[in-house]
Amino acid sequence: MAEKVRIQKILAQRGVCSRRKAEEMIAAGRVTVNGRPTRLGDGAVPAKDVIAVDGERLPREKEGRVYLALHKPRGFVTTMADERGRRCVAELVEGVGARVYPVGRLDKDSEGLLLLTNDGEFANLCAHPSGHVAKTYRVTLRPGVTEEQLARLSTGIELDGRMTAPAKVKVLEEQRGRAVIEMVLYEGRNREIRRMCEALGLEVARLRRTAMGPVRLGMLQQGRYRELTHEEVQGLLAEAKKGGKRR
Repeated sequence: MAEKVRIQKILAQRGVCSRRKAEEMIAAGRVTVNGRPTRLGDGAVPAKDVIAVDGERLPREKEGRVYLALHKPRGFVTTMADERGRRCVAELVEGVGARVYPVGRLDKDSEGLLLLTNDGEFANLCAHPSGHVAKTYRVTLRPGVTEEQLARLSTGIELDGRMTAPAKVKVLEEQRGRAVIEMVLYEGRNREIRRMCEALGLEVARLRRTAMGPVRLGMLQQGRYRELTHEEVQGLLAEAKKGGKRR
């Protein structure tokens, strides 16, 4: 007989939410197993039982996985629901036919590549800081950028009492009162690029993520999504696992 797994652990593994949040959802009666409300401490067989959140069924463990690349526009928050009524990326993937969740974050004022999936293990590997999956950004700065500032962005800046990890930085364009740089980060701290630039007195006029590991934004239009290829999924997993071994 298949072993049962705690409901909150299953929800966390599927990328629905954290275990703590899952416990709150269970206590609030928002989670059912085979049509019946579940309680804290209850378990389920991931490959057999039907688990639903707010009436929406999660795919069983062995059902097909979905991996998406979305071009997130500015003004959308990287959540599937927002208590403040802000526009969420969930609106952009309503036609997917599966309950997917963002891999990591991209702040409201930023745009570009955002990955979404219903594979919790994949999401955790790619988003976890120990994975060091490379994230590439195109950053428009005002009033420009000096060699000293570029060096500091590259070597690291202290945020919240801890230095940022070394980054790859290069200038793409320079005009009077404006510069465009490319930054490649290997960690994912909250609003990291914006805070690094602000610490140097630089204004971020535009921030767009153009790649994550082997996945590139390319010509994907704003608000549109596409499925990742098998090679892209495997490439992301390989990069995440390789990064984890380096720690």
